[in-house]
Parts: sequence; structure tokens; C-alpha cells
Amino acid sequence: MRHVDLVGNKISGAIPANIGNLLKLTVLNLADNQISGAIPASIARLTSLTHLDLRNNGLTGVIPVYIGRLKMLSRVLLSGNKLSGQIPESLTRIYRLADLELSMNRITGPIPPSFGRMSVLATLNLDGNLISGEIPGSLMTSSISNLNLSGNFISGKIPNAFGPRSYFTVLDLSNNRLEGVIPESITTASFIGHLDVSHNQLCGKIPAGSPFDHLDATSFGYNRCLCGTPLGDCGK
Repeated sequence: MRHVDLVGNKISGAIPANIGNLLKLTVLNLADNQISGAIPASIARLTSLTHLDLRNNGLTGVIPVYIGRLKMLSRVLLSGNKLSGQIPESLTRIYRLADLELSMNRITGPIPPSFGRMSVLATLNLDGNLISGEIPGSLMTSSISNLNLSGNFISGKIPNAFGPRSYFTVLDLSNNRLEGVIPESITTASFIGHLDVSHNQLCGKIPAGSPFDHLDATSFGYNRCLCGTPLGDCGK
């Protein structure tokens, strides 16, 4: 058996440990069920797995370190559970990983800077957790084009580390505890489609030019003292 796709079937209970006996499995999709308990250690035996989707269940415990042994994974989708603990560094060593979604859990601790050194990671969604610490500058010039860090407890400044390699269809940093200014280097990014830095503690003048020339005030609202287009003039 190579595919297990049981999405949206109201399945309850824990993932059976003998799932690890399906050694040829490439796709495991148990999303949108009522599955509880921890992610079983036996999943580490599924070395052919390319797609792991356990979204929108009631899974608890930590994200297992051993998922990092599954070097064929391209998608790890664990959003909408009750997972806790820190993001294991081992995830950053899955060299084929393109999409990592850990949104809407109870994850704590910092963002591993080595995410920014992954060569094919395109989507990193960590929104709606309890993540703290600062944003690693390495994320700003990485392969990541969809970065959602909103709704956490991230502090410090937005890294002044943007450049021509920075390409974001989505860059959402809203609803955190960021302070300081919006860095001027963001105007050197090759493309930023959607930017949201609202609901932080940012201050100072919004830089002129792209990407700010196509954004409205909602992208900057509810900060400490941001000013300039598209908000009000500075000094008034």
C-alpha cells in the first residue's frame, strides 16, 4: 500500500502504532478527522513518505524529532491540532521539504534560524501559536515565498536583512510584539505581494516605494507610532 487517504471521515481515537508497518507508504492523509493522542513513533519507519497531512484533528504532545529522519518528505501539514513544545531542529534537515504548516497549535520557543538555509522550502506557516524570540534574519533572503508568523509572541525588530533575493507572495508578521522601525532594506526586495505588520509596537516612518505603494492602511494599523503613506503624515 502506497496511499492512505482518509480525509474528513470523522475518525476518532489514536493513530495506530502499526501504521509503521506500511513501509512503502508515500502519502498519509488523515486530515479533518477527530484523531487524538500523540503522533506515533512508528511513523519514523515510513522512509518513503513524501506527504504527511494530519491537519485539523486533536493531536497532542510534541512534534516528534524523528520526523526529521524522513528525508523524502516534501509536505508536512500539522496545522489545527493541540501540539505543544518547540519546533524540532531536525525538521530543517529534510532537504526536500517544500511546505511546512504548523499553524494553530500550542507551539512555544523560538524559530530555528536554519529554516532560512533550506534550499526548497517555499511555505512556512507558523501562525496562531505561542512562539517567542526574534525573527531570524535568514528567513528574509531564503527560498521561502509564503511566510506567516502572525498571532504569536515574537519580539524584537523586523530584520534589516532584505535584498534582491527576497521574494514573498505573502509576508504576514501581524499580531506580535515587534518594535522599532520597518527596515529600509525591505524596499530592495524583488517582490512582496501581501505584507501585514499590523497589531505590533512598530514606530517611525513607513519607507517609500515598493511594496508600500500598493498596500492600504490595514497592513499597518494598530501599531505604536507608525506614520507616512498610507497612514497619516508624520509630525501631524
